[in-house]
Amino acid sequence: MKGPRHSDSPSQKRLMRLGGLIRKEAHQIVRDPSSIAIAFVLPVILLLLFGYGVSLDAEHVPIAIVVEQPGRETAGFVAGFQHSPYFAPEIMHTIQRAEQALMHREVDGIVWLRSNFAQELLGPGPATIGLIVNGVNANQARIIEGYVKGVWSRWLKHTALDQGMTPGPTVAVEQRIWFNAEMRSRNFLVPGLIAIIMTLIGALLTAMVVAREWERGTMEALMVTPVRIQEILLGKIIPYFILGMGGMAVSVAMAVWVFEVPFRGSYGVLFVTAALFLLTALAMGLLISVVAKNQFVAGQIAIIATFLPAFILSGFLFDIGSMPKAVQMVTYIIAARYFVNILQSLFLAGTVWTVVIYNALALGIMCLFFLFLVRKRMKKRLE
Repeated sequence: MKGPRHSDSPSQKRLMRLGGLIRKEAHQIVRDPSSIAIAFVLPVILLLLFGYGVSLDAEHVPIAIVVEQPGRETAGFVAGFQHSPYFAPEIMHTIQRAEQALMHREVDGIVWLRSNFAQELLGPGPATIGLIVNGVNANQARIIEGYVKGVWSRWLKHTALDQGMTPGPTVAVEQRIWFNAEMRSRNFLVPGLIAIIMTLIGALLTAMVVAREWERGTMEALMVTPVRIQEILLGKIIPYFILGMGGMAVSVAMAVWVFEVPFRGSYGVLFVTAALFLLTALAMGLLISVVAKNQFVAGQIAIIATFLPAFILSGFLFDIGSMPKAVQMVTYIIAARYFVNILQSLFLAGTVWTVVIYNALALGIMCLFFLFLVRKRMKKRLE
């Protein structure tokens, strides 16, 4: 005779149910590759588009140089623009022609050397040049102004040395650039871009997929089973967390090897903080799916509520300190703000613990907050 069979303990039953939910979700991912596309294909496309398409550097700027009376003095000054990688100069002989070119957007600025330039340069007074810049794009205009001043100061130094004079003032400025010595805007943009992409990926992975289950009725069928809400949530989060971390690994690899952004921090710290941020994004997506229960609506809400605020208010592209105080206060509820700070620190400066701990703590609080909201909104009853 066989003895009585001992039933499994409650904890074993919970683990079995959770394992079954994870296997079910894994089969769903394999059958419907849209989740894999969101996790791996979408970050590659967005990184390539933004990494190569977005730049804060101004190179080969078309500029008109008006030389009313050419001479030895003006030739050296013009050569400074011709040998600069920032300008694509075009020599013109009248200011009227240059202004016409600026009006027709053929050039973005005008450097004007008047007919008395050489006389002023050799005389006791200061020599002046005229600079006219297209101010439609204020940022571009400030960059061009700075570049022209750089060419002007270098030319003055060389001219003074050629004449046997002491160049410049008695105080010499020794310039040092920390963290991004190459002054490549891509080194600044790509780490922040990873945070923006992971925001969109994390929200879409759970918002779209879970909303699809609500549409097909499989979520209602799951609700009448003995599984608990916590097990359902874990069964949804764990598979997509693994997918999201895979997408994160691809993004970091592209940043380091494709865009050649230096990484000076700890990969272990990157993994932990990325996990916190991804859990926050997945929880936001779950909350959207619980509220919307429709793929189209969930997708629109995910873009409007997560991607756009992260893109505009995270400090990825626009400096938070330059925003109005009211908008700066809003940025504190944007999870991407904290992850952007962590990524830019890890990539460019290293593991700065004061930056990492503060922002990781904020991410942990936001993660718990959104998971709490999801647990409160998701109930085992059909409404």
